[in-house]
Amino acid sequence: MSDQLQSPQLNSSEQKSKPSSPKISKGGPSISGIFHRTLVREFATTGIFVFVILLGIVIFTQLVRLLSQSVSGVLLVEGVLSLLGIGIINALPIMLSISLFLSILLTLSRSYRDSEMVVWFCSGVGLARWMSPVLSYAIPVTLLIALLSLVLSPWALTQEARIKQKLDSRNDVSTVMPGTFRESKQADRIFFIDNANPGQGRVGNIFVQSVQHGKTWVIVANEGLQETMPNGDRFLVLLNGKRYDGMPGKQDFKIIEFERYAIRIEDAEARQHPASRKSLSTLQLLEDRSIANRAEFERRLSMPISTLILALLAIPLSFVNPRMGRSLNLIMAIIIYMIYNNLISVSSALEVQGKTNIGFFGAHLLMLVITALFFYKRLSVFSWRRVLRKN
Repeated sequence: MSDQLQSPQLNSSEQKSKPSSPKISKGGPSISGIFHRTLVREFATTGIFVFVILLGIVIFTQLVRLLSQSVSGVLLVEGVLSLLGIGIINALPIMLSISLFLSILLTLSRSYRDSEMVVWFCSGVGLARWMSPVLSYAIPVTLLIALLSLVLSPWALTQEARIKQKLDSRNDVSTVMPGTFRESKQADRIFFIDNANPGQGRVGNIFVQSVQHGKTWVIVANEGLQETMPNGDRFLVLLNGKRYDGMPGKQDFKIIEFERYAIRIEDAEARQHPASRKSLSTLQLLEDRSIANRAEFERRLSMPISTLILALLAIPLSFVNPRMGRSLNLIMAIIIYMIYNNLISVSSALEVQGKTNIGFFGAHLLMLVITALFFYKRLSVFSWRRVLRKN
């Protein structure tokens, strides 16, 4: 009897100690947590990688353009870094939008190619469930883009206009670079400097040609410097040179040798450029409800809205058939992105011309419809596959 009573107890204890097979409940919290954290982490990693590449391209192109202007004397060396920073701020909304779109697209496309999507689908994670991690990653970036587009970009454009206005007010001599000819803003003088010594404030081998009252005079000097009088007047002082006066084609030239010759230089009047709508603050656009200001406000608001729509569109657009080409969806995504941005620009231009009043809403509604159609297509394909598998 004791043996018979002990055997069931041993069997029950063995059954209790036997590990049970893990069960993955559909939509369970553990699966959702792993699914959410894994995707957001990979989205962020890919997005940072793409953003760094785009930032390097923007910095390189802007720096080449600014340095070429600095070498030609149009821009001071001190203003290169300022304008470079302003250019980066203006390009940040577009760079962040592209980085967000490509990071989602590349991450999900890789999951399709590596068959990770099959694992998630078998775990009960449908295509619509991908919207939650995508929005968790996209919404903070979209808010940052809205801040840049509505606040920081107009401020940067205002600072850029001030710097350019300051550059326009410089005198003619300060724009001359060694080894290059420079014409004055009044188009009545031509300057040339062979070499310069910034430490001593002197320049060497100076050539100045001027045309005044139909007469031409040319000055050549071995050395020169700038002097400022107590009353604020500035002069270019030439040392040990010659002046040639006369009319071209005639022989009655006068040659005057001098040890010290002063030419008055004046700061040019800064041209007053009208403030562009892109440099106006968002509050100014809202206060003046003209058609052009409203179109500019809608253009700024379109940047974060389009970024969020493209983030959702990347979910169904990332589908990749491993048996087919892997770059087809990427090419399609680039084409859609270009068409979307051009559609926003064209709609804004038509609204300014008064030809349409639905440009702002029309472009985004059209993309929302396209996004819904892509989702419907992908969901219908998966549902039919499930039906075929059951049969």
